Amino acid sequence: MTLSDELRISLDGKWRHVREESRVRLAELDLAADHDLDLEAARERTFNQLKDLVPTGVPAAGYRKEHGGTGDPGMAVTGIEMLAQFDLSLMVKAGVQWGLFGGAVENLGTEQHHALIPKIINLDMVGCFAMTEIGHGSDVQSLETTATYDPATQEFVVHSPTKSSTKDYIGNAARHADTAAVFAQLVTRGQSHGVHCFLVQIRDENGDDMPGVTTADDHHKGGLRGVDNGRITFDEVRIPRENLLNRYGQVDEGGAYSSPIDDTGKRFFTMLGTLIRGRISVGGSALAASEVALSIAGRYALKRRQFGPEGSEVLLADYRMHQRRLLPLLARAYAYRFAQNQQTARMDRLQRSDEPDAQQQRELEGRAAGLKAVLTWHASRAVQESREMCGGAGYLAENRISTLRGDIDVFTTFEGDNHVMLQLVAKELLTGYAAEVGGLDPLGMVKFVAGTVTDVVRERTAVSQLIQRLIDARPGGGDDDHDLLDRGTQLSLFEDREQHVIETAARRLQRAAGADAEEAFRIFNGAQDHVIRCGRVHIDRIVLEAFTAGIARCEDPEAADLLREICTLYALSTIEEDLAWFMGHNRLSDARAKTVTTLVNDQLEKLRPHLLTIIEGLGVPEATLGAAFLLDEG
Repeated sequence: MTLSDELRISLDGKWRHVREESRVRLAELDLAADHDLDLEAARERTFNQLKDLVPTGVPAAGYRKEHGGTGDPGMAVTGIEMLAQFDLSLMVKAGVQWGLFGGAVENLGTEQHHALIPKIINLDMVGCFAMTEIGHGSDVQSLETTATYDPATQEFVVHSPTKSSTKDYIGNAARHADTAAVFAQLVTRGQSHGVHCFLVQIRDENGDDMPGVTTADDHHKGGLRGVDNGRITFDEVRIPRENLLNRYGQVDEGGAYSSPIDDTGKRFFTMLGTLIRGRISVGGSALAASEVALSIAGRYALKRRQFGPEGSEVLLADYRMHQRRLLPLLARAYAYRFAQNQQTARMDRLQRSDEPDAQQQRELEGRAAGLKAVLTWHASRAVQESREMCGGAGYLAENRISTLRGDIDVFTTFEGDNHVMLQLVAKELLTGYAAEVGGLDPLGMVKFVAGTVTDVVRERTAVSQLIQRLIDARPGGGDDDHDLLDRGTQLSLFEDREQHVIETAARRLQRAAGADAEEAFRIFNGAQDHVIRCGRVHIDRIVLEAFTAGIARCEDPEAADLLREICTLYALSTIEEDLAWFMGHNRLSDARAKTVTTLVNDQLEKLRPHLLTIIEGLGVPEATLGAAFLLDEG
């Protein structure tokens, strides 16, 4: 077994068998984009490919056995990620059908709705996830669509009261969905009980809009040509009372509302928390796409020559600037893969449990939000940098990267704006997972933080015994420049930065104590950049810890040694990017700070001979890269 095989085994993680099988089975489906197809043909091709996925078992994996699935949430997420290596349109369409739509039915519905899951798995019911509105994207609690209960007919009346309440950018809505999971304000007996989810048939058996339903096509987008995004409006559409997905809220025949969770905000975020798998899949799939782009750019760098001494030409991979552009992104891809694997394993454990631990669930939700932001930003950066590293050839569709760039762009918006995602992470950190605080309401956040003692910050940055041992064993004195190569020193720097940022953000928000709503919002708004920074440095820390833990699990000594060098590059390049903070807060002296760039360059020198091995370790088979310029001879 080669060194690259050992790296791939480590990166593949717990669901290695799913990745290995997917690399073979998906390659057989001929998923390469056909740029000669028009928009409608591209959509139909993707829909037909969706049908080919049913026999793979991935669609059924995400559902409980008692509902008709096979009960393997980790396989479901991993399978979606592997689709992203081949075709992001197919990945998105699969995610909408079996992740978002099907996930809403299973997690928000009850027994009567669970009977629909075999039809969803087999595509006998094709759905869409109608949450986002023109006027409300990330702020889902303020959706305008209403579902008003009529006790005379025992029906809900679903209605779009304004233009801004139009459901938009909805995958599957323009052509293929017959049913929508519609998020709307539940109103009964003149009182609103917040956002709930309802099943609404939007098309009949002939594909025509149902009475009162109007669908429209979003037509061409920046990418994802195979996904039929569309708009939906409702004009007094009546649905049976039973179409309310009623796990967290029920309306009886007479119109009385009841819920196992009294607080509207807490109920809403509990509902969204059950749909966490979608957020995890978005981040993981973006990462998978970045691995494809970096694999193409890396192999090109080992083939393409430019300039050189006395008329000779030098490989792109041997230029220091090219190494600085490519290798740190590869190191991040490795780091993020270990973090994503760890997150998927935690999600799998929680979703297999009949009574998941509430604090672990909230921690997962925060981590998923933060990783989604970091991974999708990384993917956008990695794909764009890969395109540029391949010059004009990278702009040709036949070399795939330009298609990846268009397709990946929207991932930073999927599941919510990334800055909102990091704000959610920070909120969980700052409030210590306080059950009584829900939502992202600035006033509620600052009022609670103002009365919170921040001595629990250290507890929130608690680490495993392995990490703590490394921190405890770091070199003492602080004067040795080379201690920056020590893993314990790196871990300590990341943890210390996180703790400081959280504590100082909490102190800034504490100024809102006793303030009125307008002043509290002003204080929050003034500190928002600091709040979001809390989320970012928290994710940096858990990623480094996940990478460190992943190395410890690697059974091959040579592979473990190479992973350590890659991890060091990740840590040093992250420190280098935030060098101003480490210097400004006296965490690094001027002398030590000046060595960081030298140390990064030293790591590039160490890793250059292993570039192809590192690329192959990502596990994207060369035959499936779909880049014509890698096939050229000479």
